[in-house]
Amino acid sequence: MKHYKVLSVCGSGTVTSSMVAEKLRESSEEMGFFITTMEARPTEALQLAQGGMFDFITYTSPLPEGDYGVPTVNAMGFLTGFVDEFLEEVAEVLAELEKNKQ
Repeated sequence: MKHYKVLSVCGSGTVTSSMVAEKLRESSEEMGFFITTMEARPTEALQLAQGGMFDFITYTSPLPEGDYGVPTVNAMGFLTGFVDEFLEEVAEVLAELEKNKQ
């Protein structure tokens, strides 16, 4: 099973990012991927992303301007009832990452 690391970002770095991360981990197995996550606050996101540990970022709070070097996925849809749309965007990112590995 393919493995990806995701940085999940929300305002406090705990509650919402944990909910998004849990949903990602559950759904990714159905898509044939294994995802590990780390939760963070927006102020930590750029430095963490530039450390090269993550394949992509999900966020429910605005990210500071900067070059994250990885795809970013807005997870607000997850909070507002558009879970399927959020997961579709994640699936697109995963497909693109897979394509780039080949």
